[in-house]
Amino acid sequence: MPNGCALCGNLSHGTICAFCDESYWNDGALRCRVCAVPLPFARREGHASYCCADCIAEKPPFDATFALADYRPPLDVLAVGLKFRAQLMLAPEFARRLARLAQDAWQDPSDCPDVIAPVPLADRRLIERGYNQAWQIGKPLARALKVPGEATLLRRVIDTAPQSRLHLDARRINVGRAFELARKVEGLHVGIVDDVMTTGATLEALAHTLKAAGARRVTNFIALRTPKN
Repeated sequence: MPNGCALCGNLSHGTICAFCDESYWNDGALRCRVCAVPLPFARREGHASYCCADCIAEKPPFDATFALADYRPPLDVLAVGLKFRAQLMLAPEFARRLARLAQDAWQDPSDCPDVIAPVPLADRRLIERGYNQAWQIGKPLARALKVPGEATLLRRVIDTAPQSRLHLDARRINVGRAFELARKVEGLHVGIVDDVMTTGATLEALAHTLKAAGARRVTNFIALRTPKN
């Protein structure tokens, strides 16, 4: 039985109708391989990979980022619906597209992470919301990539202020010591999942925590990315 498209409301056999799929998901933007910010022009840095000027000048602690599209209308409605309106059917849609994006980019099976984990929520926010939107994406993504998914690999040990209210430097300070690991990750390639990436401060803090514990590589899987840092 067809349902309404999550973007336009027209009847669709999938979460997104064919028209919206063609109109809005075919992003085509060249993105920095490290932070996934859209690039106004190409800057090569070995093996035909592209990096933004910021990542060339000062590489973040994470190694790569996959993002489906910019966080902008009308796609921002999907992220808001998943995060605040419990439209959980959107999570597998994000996961399926992220898996395909990553698999198309990888050159070798070893490029795939050893484990997938979500950006963790503070206990208070998890209780209020009833679910972690990042884990809702992470579960089907792990299945699609055929790797283990661990909802509690990382814990948020400090209930930080909402990142949306802060500028970049304050965001980094806000989450700098907010996370800890539940188990050893030495030598592992860890995939971190989130719904939206803005400045990357939270993902930097998580990558610092993972790398300090001996993680070999950290790759971010992001549904939507803000166009500018």
